[in-house]
Amino acid sequence: MQATILREIQLPKLPSASGVELVGDTVYIIGDDAPLLYCFDARKLEAGQPVTLFETAHFSAGRIPKSLKPDLECLTAVPAAEGGTALLALGSGATAAREVGYWIALSGNAPAAATVYPLSLTPLYQLLRAQLPAGLTLNLEAAATTADSLLLMQRSVGTAAGNLVFHCPLAATLDFVRHRTAQAPAIEVQYYALPSIDGKPAGLSGAVAFEGRLFVTASVEDTTDPVADGAVLGSFVGVLDPQRRSARPVPVDLALLRRPDGQPYRGKVEGVAVRRCLGPGRYELLLVTDDDAGGSTAVEVALTL
Repeated sequence: MQATILREIQLPKLPSASGVELVGDTVYIIGDDAPLLYCFDARKLEAGQPVTLFETAHFSAGRIPKSLKPDLECLTAVPAAEGGTALLALGSGATAAREVGYWIALSGNAPAAATVYPLSLTPLYQLLRAQLPAGLTLNLEAAATTADSLLLMQRSVGTAAGNLVFHCPLAATLDFVRHRTAQAPAIEVQYYALPSIDGKPAGLSGAVAFEGRLFVTASVEDTTDPVADGAVLGSFVGVLDPQRRSARPVPVDLALLRRPDGQPYRGKVEGVAVRRCLGPGRYELLLVTDDDAGGSTAVEVALTL
């Protein structure tokens, strides 16, 4: 498996990109310390009018302070009960301020006309915490939607013990987070074995389902703190089989992300979307990165399985 960067594009005025989703002709990107859903033309990556997710007085400097931000890390397209497609943006859950989310009802080909509904995710996150190994902090970094499941990906930095995915039944979980039912969904957990760099384990950071495959990204930071950032050592791209279940961690096939000259890419990848299939086992991906200083990029990648 090979993952080679084709092009990297700066995303000015978009702080701390943390999730990306491609719906129709629009690329949607969230930032973990921004109150906006950013919208781009899928082909040229030209910026359009962003969607306001929530109002805040703490964005005047261009980033919401770490202690106050909702830490929106997960973005996935989900089917809307009313028909069409919605986006679900979720906070990481690492602190009380990060137990929020947003249901974004899309409006055809008019991204700026989306309707936003805030969500309290505390009831769901209580269920997730109850299934974590002792001593780990809930820290959701990615979400993906399959035909029947909402997959929520835990990232426990500094330890391989927390590399797991919560498998949530899709319809029941969406009804639960939208407060349409008080019936808690039955959630299953699967652990995964990821590669490491310099002895530091990778943690899942992005995911998307495409044509029967689940594409994931994982990054490596030199830290054990789920809130504080650490030096980025590199990022991986590959596929994960969500159907495979085992009592032991399931190995995940990942490729180290490399520049065109073959050198490892040292950026922190936070999200992934699949632009198109280039041929059997070959895909063009769109990744987003966060430099932990407010800067963001979009990275076009050729992945060969």
